[in-house]
This record gives sequence, structure tokens and C-alpha cells, in this order.
Amino acid sequence: MSNDTGIFKKINDAVLDLQTAGHQSYERPLKTLVRLLNDPVLADVNQEITKDVDLPKFLEESEHTQGGMVGSARLLWPDDPKQALGLTYLLICKFGDDPEYMLQFGFYFYHSGRQLSATIQNVIRQVILPFARDYKEFVIANGTTHNQLHIPMSNKVFVVHGHDEGARESVARFLEKMDFQAIILHEQANQGRTVIEKVEAHGDVGFAVVLLTPDDEGRAKGGPLEPRARQNVLLELGYFLGRLGRSRVCALKRGELEIPSDFAGMVWVPMDDSSGWKLALAKELKAAGHHVDMNKVISL
Repeated sequence: MSNDTGIFKKINDAVLDLQTAGHQSYERPLKTLVRLLNDPVLADVNQEITKDVDLPKFLEESEHTQGGMVGSARLLWPDDPKQALGLTYLLICKFGDDPEYMLQFGFYFYHSGRQLSATIQNVIRQVILPFARDYKEFVIANGTTHNQLHIPMSNKVFVVHGHDEGARESVARFLEKMDFQAIILHEQANQGRTVIEKVEAHGDVGFAVVLLTPDDEGRAKGGPLEPRARQNVLLELGYFLGRLGRSRVCALKRGELEIPSDFAGMVWVPMDDSSGWKLALAKELKAAGHHVDMNKVISL
């Protein structure tokens, strides 16, 4: 199993979201992390690391070390690394069941006298981050679960677009003919969600096609107007590059338009009328690990 794909990729994303959360927003990524840690593919591992540990006893004994200052208690971790891992797993699950307890825990063991967000971040840095690293190492080192952790790749592909409906429909229909499911973000029901929250609702999607079309005009101060892609499309392009990685994002560029310097190192696939972009997109999907029938691509 690749270190940057599958269940650990999702766990890492949840931990990254936690690192940027405050006391009013940590609950959602925390619950996401706990849900991922309890994925059925990890059941045997979790049973192995928790079979000889007693979380209530551990917490009670640790709380008794509290001195005269708030946050002065210390955690009495066992010497056995596997038991410590199991206790931390159960502790994080307890946080997920009762997010308020995470604050209480922080006041006992990691309170620094500052804001609530600082206490939460102390718990994340001291407990959750080391656990995510050690848990991954333990699972990978356990050869009996290696094959169980392979997760089939989803056939869903995000399609990000501007105002060029023709380009959007061409890409979506091509993907569907290749047996992929095109997820057009702006067609998804809002339910009060932002675009980023829509992305998170499709956590199993592992590839994105971004259409850069000359829908807007802009210029440097005092310079000439130049065609450019819509700003929301560029924002979503940057988001997907960070979330999925460059190898899982294909940018299709139609016509002449200004490209921000931060994206200058990317490879842009020209979307012209010759349909060469279809072959290029198919190759990108195949390189990302998807099954692609290249003979079928040529016939389309």
C-alpha cells in the first residue's frame, strides 16, 4: 500500500484539518478522524492494540497527579508502546464521543493559561499528532493487515469549471463514456454548504479535472486587460493541488488566458477541437492508478 493513499491519506487530511481548527470548529474534523480510525479495515489492528488496556483506570491514576496548578497533571503512560498506542486510540475515540471532554482533558494535562483554542491545539500537538504517526507505522509494520488495507480506487472525478458550459459538458460526457462518474460541484445540492464542504462530502473522490477558460478579464495595475479564468476556479485548483497532489489533478486550458505565476510549474493540457485532450486526460487518469481502456479512448 502506498504511504500517501488509502485510509492513511484520509486520516492525515483529518489531522491537518484539526491543526487549523479553533475551539468553535474542532468538533467536526475530530469526529471525522474518529470515524476513519474505526473503519472496518482497521478493526483487527484496533482490537490488537486495545486488548490489554484500561482507559478509565489510566485516566483516574493520571488525574491524581494534579498539583496545585491547573494543567500540572501528567499522563502515566505505560512502558509498552503498543499499550500506549491502544490507550491513545481509546482516548481519541472518547474525544469523538464527547468533544467537550477533550477540553476538560486539556485543562488537566495541557492547559497553558491562554485561550481555549490554545488548549485544544496543545492536545492535538501532544496527543493526536504523535498518535497518527505511530499508528501508521504500527499498521504498516504489521504484515498480517497489509493486504486488508488496500482500498479500491473510486471511479468518481471532480469537474471544476467556469462559464464555458460546452467545455464542461464535453469533459463530463467523456468521463462518463469511460465509465467514470463526473462530480460537477456546482450541480451538487447546496444544503447550506460551501464548495469546500461539498468536496468533503465526497471524500472518496481521488482525482479532479479543472477547466481553465477565458471567462473573465483582469490586469496588473496600469497594464492591459487580459483574459483569465474565473477566480473561484483558480481557488479550487489550488485547493485540489493541496488536497490531492499534482499527480491527481489535470488542468485543461481552453484558448489564451493569463496563468497566475504560482501555477507556472504545472502542466496545462490544451483543450482544442482536435480532441487530443481526451488522450492526454486518459493518460493522466491511468498514471494516477485508475483503470483506463486506451483502445476505447481512441474510438471516442
